[in-house]
Amino acid sequence: MNFSSKLIEQAVEAFATLPGIGRKTALRLTLHLVGKDLENTEQFSEAILNMRRNIQHCSICHNLSDEAICNVCADKRRDRSLICVVESIRDVMAIEDTGQYRGLYHVLGGLINPLEGVGPGELTIDSLLQRATEAETQEIILAISPTIEGDTTMFYITKKLKDSGVGVSSIARGVSFGGELEYADEVTLGRSIVARIPYKLNND
Repeated sequence: MNFSSKLIEQAVEAFATLPGIGRKTALRLTLHLVGKDLENTEQFSEAILNMRRNIQHCSICHNLSDEAICNVCADKRRDRSLICVVESIRDVMAIEDTGQYRGLYHVLGGLINPLEGVGPGELTIDSLLQRATEAETQEIILAISPTIEGDTTMFYITKKLKDSGVGVSSIARGVSFGGELEYADEVTLGRSIVARIPYKLNND
């Protein structure tokens, strides 16, 4: 791809670093911005910079937040007896879009995967176990994609919670094996949470 402008080339290279953006799409986005008013481009750039400078992780559930505590954790109308455990922030968004869950969340930040060097210590499992000791917590819902890594993570968490007195359930397997929650349709995902089932250890 030949460029008549080094500035255009640099902008294309910057866009092309984003996931799912090839060089042709990056060029199209760059030329779109060139055709916009400078004020419009400045607003776009400022929104991205402001987000990156000020976004933070909720100190309770590890969701992305504008403040130290996210809107979900701060909402007194949420059912504080339920904690829905998910792999990523995208999963929180997917579940919220169903409109069928009104409890709290806990974002693990990944799944246990020894081959990739990801153990329990690299995830937020310790803070989840701490939250399980709170008097309000009655049930922990494991809304984790049913992959090998997902099943390993669910088994580990359930084993750690075995003597906590807190109920542990998993979403119904309406989400296909090996599927990711963010790609499940809202109806299927919503039903899988409503129809959750107790999670049992294999050796019970």
